[in-house]
Amino acid sequence: MATKRPDIEFLTSKARQIRKDILNMLASAGSGHTGGSLSIVEILVCLYHYKLRHDPNDAQWTDRDRVILSKGHGCPALYAVLADCGYFPREELWTLRKFGSRLQGHPEKGLPGIEASTGSLGQGISIAVGMALSAKLDGRDNKVYCILGDGETNEGQVWEAAMTAAHYKLDNLIAIVDHNKFQIDGPVHEVKNLEPYRRKWMAFGWKVKECDGHDFSSLMDALDWAEKVKNHPAAVIAHTIKGKGVSFMENDNRWHGVAPVREDLEKALKELEEE
Repeated sequence: MATKRPDIEFLTSKARQIRKDILNMLASAGSGHTGGSLSIVEILVCLYHYKLRHDPNDAQWTDRDRVILSKGHGCPALYAVLADCGYFPREELWTLRKFGSRLQGHPEKGLPGIEASTGSLGQGISIAVGMALSAKLDGRDNKVYCILGDGETNEGQVWEAAMTAAHYKLDNLIAIVDHNKFQIDGPVHEVKNLEPYRRKWMAFGWKVKECDGHDFSSLMDALDWAEKVKNHPAAVIAHTIKGKGVSFMENDNRWHGVAPVREDLEKALKELEEE
């Protein structure tokens, strides 16, 4: 965990490189989820380069903070950040979704830095609740961060877990919702409207803060706030843009589960180089 806030320019540079790695990974694989991977880049960069207590040289360190990527289809972003931190060689990124690779289409335990096999939506928050409760029972002070998709919170299991977390006063649990306003079938408000979203989390006993999920200052403020919440779990609703960073992918749900082909890749990388 950083003792002071890192330079915004440093974080921005990291985010740009992570986006390039994501696009190259997906293009090499020929499949995967582009939009939802690009929308969580700043969240993950902020966690791993600022907030988390973690050690790439000891991935099983007992006192580490845990990250559960409940929206497992966004794993290219997580893989890219883990490789950047040194959990495994960056060259392994180009094996994404290939036979025999440790980098599956959804996170799978066994790869350093992966805390849980996820991807069946709605289940990650339950895993996170169990980890947070275990830490409490063991008297450990580590935090558990769970990254959810907004469409994922259509699942009833999410709210069962939310109620359980509040019941046990799990103030070591922080849910971060990637609120990019889309899910596989279209705009979230058309598939199943979440509003009043903030008040739903509050009604289940959570403290809630909203932030700009692509603004590092806003994210750091929200994560600092969440870390200080006592006697309640904390939810950070991060407003994001699906496909963030590539103009022709932003807010275009056709990129939910489609990988870029060569022409798309070249165009996208050129945009990122010119930022």
